[in-house]
Amino acid sequence: MASKKTAVVVFQLGGPDSTEAVEPFLFNLFMDPDIIDFPLANLVRKPLARYVARKRSHHVAEHYGEIGGKSPILELTTAQAEALERALKPKLDAKVFIAMRYWHPLTEAAIRQVKAGSFDEVILLPLYPQCSITTSGSSLNEWHRQSKKLGLQDIPQKLVHQYFDHPLYIEAMVENINKALGEFRGYDPESVHLLFSAHGVPVSIIQRGDPYQRHIEETVRLVLQKGAWRHPHTLCYQSKVGPARWLEPSLTGTVSDLATRGVKNMVVVPVAFVTDHIETLHEINIEEREGAEKLGVEKFVMMPALNDHPKFIAALADEVLKLAAGDSRNESHRCECRAAVLRRGGS
Repeated sequence: MASKKTAVVVFQLGGPDSTEAVEPFLFNLFMDPDIIDFPLANLVRKPLARYVARKRSHHVAEHYGEIGGKSPILELTTAQAEALERALKPKLDAKVFIAMRYWHPLTEAAIRQVKAGSFDEVILLPLYPQCSITTSGSSLNEWHRQSKKLGLQDIPQKLVHQYFDHPLYIEAMVENINKALGEFRGYDPESVHLLFSAHGVPVSIIQRGDPYQRHIEETVRLVLQKGAWRHPHTLCYQSKVGPARWLEPSLTGTVSDLATRGVKNMVVVPVAFVTDHIETLHEINIEEREGAEKLGVEKFVMMPALNDHPKFIAALADEVLKLAAGDSRNESHRCECRAAVLRRGGS
């Protein structure tokens, strides 16, 4: 009997591949109904997205200019996809595709590739360990919209909902933190503060039942338990946009508060980002670093994102193989975000 052919589709944010792409990227972002949602939003979302994208594009393009003129997210996600395909090959006839939410290769392109490949099943794998409607849910909803439009519903589909507590993911985080802490060899652990920084979301989303904050807090708890460090630590949030109340404390406010209290050494751990992009490379490693140094911080170190860390890739492969084998353990703590439910072969 011929082996089953599996298409693995990784979901990721995407990022502009040039400074000219910044405005259309931002337009796509602010057009997302899972991000911009309020009464009568359908009537004003498009002109609002166009206005905000145009207003912010010059400032954001300057930031991309400081990290090489574009986002590195596609190259890094491609490396992750290739590593995952190699990890799966001994046990599964699988091809890994990339579906970016806001810039190329977009979800529609991934679906066309899957349709052309005569696959027996599709496994959807968000590159977001912690589940949220703003990330995994948004990508999944877009996948449903485009699948219906392009006629992909007949292929059985399964979803890896979340893996924030996967032991290999936790081990990869701990190894990266230990590498960053190597910059402080010989320092008193009490003098080096660990700042776990996650992308923030509006509090209103959490109040509607989104599990993101709980997943982030559990990730930090498991990482601290595994790392067994004596360093003081704080969980904070970054990347706030707009006037609404977002999760707190903020990364900027936390850095300022710690510096005011005399903390001179900091390690920032991007706990919710598995791929380096503008929010790590610029927001943390340039903006926050400059702010910290102005406040008297002497040593500011950012832990790189996991990218293609072997244990992280092994965690992803394990989740895919479990679903390919029909293991429903991932379903036992299913994604609780308000995403559309897979109609075939999944949850």
